[in-house]
Amino acid sequence: MTAETRTSQAAPENTAVTTVFQVTGMTCGHCEGAVSSEIAELPGVGSVQAVAATGLVTVASAAALDDEAVRAAVDEAGYELTGRA
Repeated sequence: MTAETRTSQAAPENTAVTTVFQVTGMTCGHCEGAVSSEIAELPGVGSVQAVAATGLVTVASAAALDDEAVRAAVDEAGYELTGRA
């Protein structure tokens, strides 16, 4: 099982909220990287870990994220956000 983790410019101490999302369509490391890269660009995101085997994407951020912004980022990567896990 591989997991892709991306860290944005936000410092780790600025990650007060951890949210887990369910994403469908990820099958490999490339998928994990594509989803992680798009979500990591959202404002306030400190780190993203996507796991294709489970479809779970864990996001650490400075504040709660707008689900629609996350959905748009996942859509941009070519996958589907089905909701919070």
